[in-house]
Amino acid sequence: MEINGDENTFELVVKQGEPSLVTPAEETPKGLYFLSNLDQNIAVIVRTIYSFKSEERGNEDAVEVIKDALSKVLVHYYQLAGRLTISAEGKLIVDCNGEGAVFVEAEANCKIEEIGDNTKPDPVTLGKLVYDIPGAKNILEMPPLVAQVTKFKCGGFVLGLCMNHCMFDGLGAMEFVNSWGETARGLPLNVPPFLDRTILKARNPPKIEFQHHEFAEIEDISNTADLYKQEMLYRSFCFDPDKLEQLKNKTMKEGALKKCTTFEALSGFVWRARTQALNLKPDQQTKLLFAVDGRSRFNPPLPEGYSGNGIVLTNSMCSAGELVEKPLSSAVALVQEAVKLVTDSYMRSAIDYFEATRARPSLTATLLITTWSRLSFHTTDFGWGEPVLSGPVALPEKEVILFLSHGKERKSINVLLGLPAPAMKIFQDLMQI
Repeated sequence: MEINGDENTFELVVKQGEPSLVTPAEETPKGLYFLSNLDQNIAVIVRTIYSFKSEERGNEDAVEVIKDALSKVLVHYYQLAGRLTISAEGKLIVDCNGEGAVFVEAEANCKIEEIGDNTKPDPVTLGKLVYDIPGAKNILEMPPLVAQVTKFKCGGFVLGLCMNHCMFDGLGAMEFVNSWGETARGLPLNVPPFLDRTILKARNPPKIEFQHHEFAEIEDISNTADLYKQEMLYRSFCFDPDKLEQLKNKTMKEGALKKCTTFEALSGFVWRARTQALNLKPDQQTKLLFAVDGRSRFNPPLPEGYSGNGIVLTNSMCSAGELVEKPLSSAVALVQEAVKLVTDSYMRSAIDYFEATRARPSLTATLLITTWSRLSFHTTDFGWGEPVLSGPVALPEKEVILFLSHGKERKSINVLLGLPAPAMKIFQDLMQI
């Protein structure tokens, strides 16, 4: 994976200690813990970092405080101290054996400021701040939670987390990390986790009432597989409030839509631009996938603190020619239809579809947008104040674009993506509104 090396030639050196296991501070329930079909679908590893630096408080006791709080918070989140295994039905399940989360302390050779701009994923540099289990060949060999605390020479430190998405969606992960911070500050949990995921069990027999195109395999007639063998460039594009407003105005000016949200306008815009940049053949089918938070859309809504995945993938499909030639508002309308699809019956149908087929969403000729801009990861506080920076270490797949909130007010959105070098040049030009 190539990262543009033209910005700095600084090399971060991190000395990692021996990993240890942190077990729950008290006895916790043992046995098998059910994961719903919404959890099964996205069992990918997500690596994130949180950088802390306080004027008043150095990092001398950071390892101790965070490790001790982890042991206590695992009493509430005991499934994270277990291990993933395969159930009798051939699905992922957690064996709650209390083995513990993996914890590593580390030291860096520099000040925290020297890592540079971590607003864009940089797996080479930032990857050193997250511990990878040596020799793990698949997710079953990786514990659900791995934490690394790296101390920097300036008194700051970084918490690097490696978590399996099947344990949490973004909101669940944020509630967990915030609970861990509250525990470190000696506070009770603001949102105690709701752990019973059987409320999202498939129906018996399954009732598939919708066409679930999110799983549809598209034929790659544009040969994008070859295109992706070229050098990959990673870039971030910042859309400040003015630019976002401009984008919405541009969409509305075309007169086809009565209203649109920032997310809808931005998603339509980048889907269209990326399709153009990849130079897909006009009759190439292309798919947009993105997650919708189903918590309030289920009937009844999921309980507060629901700790698993409450997100459902929705989709839009059309030909590349249609997407690029028609006005922007037409792409935005497709995004709006995809959002509207997500009702209680659609989500239950998606759960049952997986039960019946065990299909995984296909990513050929697809763009998957992941939105972190609504997640307040920046509110996490272990006693050193809010993170100076927080974000992902790398993009999970080449088909993924990430939306992250940015800036002091969190009103700007950073769009992060990787593209083959020739396509990135075109995409950059198309980002000028």
